[in-house]
Amino acid sequence: MLASQMINTGFPAVNLFDRASLALSLMDEYDVLHLPVLSEEKFAGVISKDDLFDLDDHALLASAESELQKVSVKGEEHFLIALKLIAENDLSLLPVVNESAELMGVIPSKEMLRTLSGFVGNEDKGGIIVLESDKRNFSFGEISRLVETNDAYITQLNTHTEGDTGQLIITLKVNKIEISDIIATFQRYEYQVRFYFGQEEYANELKENYNHLISYLNM
Repeated sequence: MLASQMINTGFPAVNLFDRASLALSLMDEYDVLHLPVLSEEKFAGVISKDDLFDLDDHALLASAESELQKVSVKGEEHFLIALKLIAENDLSLLPVVNESAELMGVIPSKEMLRTLSGFVGNEDKGGIIVLESDKRNFSFGEISRLVETNDAYITQLNTHTEGDTGQLIITLKVNKIEISDIIATFQRYEYQVRFYFGQEEYANELKENYNHLISYLNM
């Protein structure tokens, strides 16, 4: 997905020659902590609510021009670049601009969270397994093959390097909720399973046996 596909045009922008009080009022109205600032119809930067608190209500935003965050994303860039900018700069919204530095709209951080949730497949049912591995031993092909031997497949896989150990942490989501067989397979091939979230078949069997017992006692 591109940034241009996430543009929201319903948020206002302010001008360098608007007063701080106007910007604060708009932030309260739209429930954001940032607004894009324009100078002669071109994007000039992002003003934060914290910066506005340092200004007199009647001061012009131009007096805080040096405090503007010069951060934006172009419409043709991938949304993960926008996500990185939002996270790095702790923004409540990110301006989207074109090649002429004209403001196209913004990406609210709340919308980014919804998009990211869909991107990682949170809406799809399935189990989650977290493995750890040395980087040199990581093989997507082998992990995928081990999952597929249990009549399942990977719907999402993400990796990151753990800072204090240097280990590669592999988080994968599979299309099955009952994942005990998959866990057993990984352990059999000496994978370190850190966490898993799903249902195990033995748990279901215990529940079924319990229900049979209760039914018998109630006869």
